[in-house]
Amino acid sequence: MSIHLEAKPGEIAESVLLPGDPLRAKWIAENFLEDAVCYNDVRAMLGYTGTFKGKRISVQGTGMGIPSALIYCHELINDYGVKSLIRVGTTGSYQPDVKLRDIVIAMSASSTSGINNSRFINADYAPTANFELFMKAVSYAKEHQIPIKAGNVLSSDEFYEDDFESYKKWAEFGVLCVEMEAAGLYTIAAKFNVKALAILTVSDSLVTKEKTSASERESTFGKMMEIALNTLA
Repeated sequence: MSIHLEAKPGEIAESVLLPGDPLRAKWIAENFLEDAVCYNDVRAMLGYTGTFKGKRISVQGTGMGIPSALIYCHELINDYGVKSLIRVGTTGSYQPDVKLRDIVIAMSASSTSGINNSRFINADYAPTANFELFMKAVSYAKEHQIPIKAGNVLSSDEFYEDDFESYKKWAEFGVLCVEMEAAGLYTIAAKFNVKALAILTVSDSLVTKEKTSASERESTFGKMMEIALNTLA
């Protein structure tokens, strides 16, 4: 048992989905996994293990932002032997052609976070997706005619920034969208030699100022979940 997860040894699968919202973890377990059992409710950060197509898969809420996500990723990897982690979450578009409800697979993750500065002094580390998981996700989406976009995303430490136009500089350099965890996930996965991927659904656009409704986010989340689960299974 770790500090923030109360699961007993063997209760967490080697493959884990990582939504930020613990209630979304509950929703995923109830709607996509068979025989799902809750193994964690410490700090209300819910975690479940069930099966999908006969494969054991867990889903664990991480909270918002890199510092919170890294706590759970570190313990999942080091205390429970997790080998594959896929973040499933929402994102804000930086590009005119990245539309509401589009699915984005993060090949790499730039960041405004200082999380890697203490590791790489006066240098930049490039957090990158695991190639095997990335190719499986892309192949599944293509086979099942699910449109996706793939490229560089931004993991930001701030949700409410002082300069609301700052996204334009990132957009100029081809960054597709913004979220808050992928760069941390990719870094810790690389450090401990496990596999990681982030699959995201566009919930709003900084370009057009459009936003999806709660019901729209739920229906599109299903397509993202389909890709993520079949990538692991």
